Amino acid sequence: MASLRDIKTRINSTKKTSQITKAMQMVSASKLNRAEQNAKAFNPYMDKIQEVVASIALGSTDVSHPMLESRPVKRTGYIVISSDRGLAGAYNSNILRTVHQTIQKRHKSQDEYAVIAIGRIGRDFFRKRNVPVFSEITGLGDQVSFQDIKDIANRAVSMYADGTFDELYVYYNHFVSAIAQEVTEKKLLPLTDIAPTTNQITSYEFEPSQEGILEVLLPQYAESLIYGALLDAKASEHAARMTAMQSATDNAKELIRSLTLSYNRARQAAITQEITEITAGASALE
Repeated sequence: MASLRDIKTRINSTKKTSQITKAMQMVSASKLNRAEQNAKAFNPYMDKIQEVVASIALGSTDVSHPMLESRPVKRTGYIVISSDRGLAGAYNSNILRTVHQTIQKRHKSQDEYAVIAIGRIGRDFFRKRNVPVFSEITGLGDQVSFQDIKDIANRAVSMYADGTFDELYVYYNHFVSAIAQEVTEKKLLPLTDIAPTTNQITSYEFEPSQEGILEVLLPQYAESLIYGALLDAKASEHAARMTAMQSATDNAKELIRSLTLSYNRARQAAITQEITEITAGASALE
């Protein structure tokens, strides 16, 4: 049985831990609010660029572009968004398990796929399992700008354009609410499922030509999809970490209550034993 000193030490250390997890919970809550605002602020831009692309792609049968056309799939690229740090509950394990299972199900050889890892935990996960990682980026801040991921997004789109990949997917945790995140697969390229954000397609006049506009706009659109997924994933990461730290704080408080009860019982037992010994000693002297 643990001594009173041991129990007291555990109570004190658990209290310090709960203070840390409580502080981390509050920090994550603050970061979540800003990340959620960033994700929402990016939506109008994505809606407009999607509307323009859909107007060209669906409004004319004479316009074509390699990014809009499916081709025989020899190699698939997977952009996987994870975090650089842990302490976020099942945020990373859910998405990494899903991607790994999908790869094992779809492919028989490593020549058929490769991963572009955004986040240290995802990169380390795939390297340990000998999954080919073509490109990586780590050390992103909590509030990500497009410039932070422009190079890797551009490289991913370029590898589709030069035939390195014949299709490109992005996997990330979609932010549903502060307590719920959903692992999401989105097909980036080819852009075969472009649909306008409204039922009515706006008519545009394009200069110099529709083909020229698509040549510039489609790579930007694909890169924007990657950035939008990253903003969404960042909101999910902060929400998952906030929830995990709240759960850790609650567990610490419950453990403190249990240890305090054990401490009081042990202390009471020690006092009772001392009284018994004193009484027995007094009786022996009579």
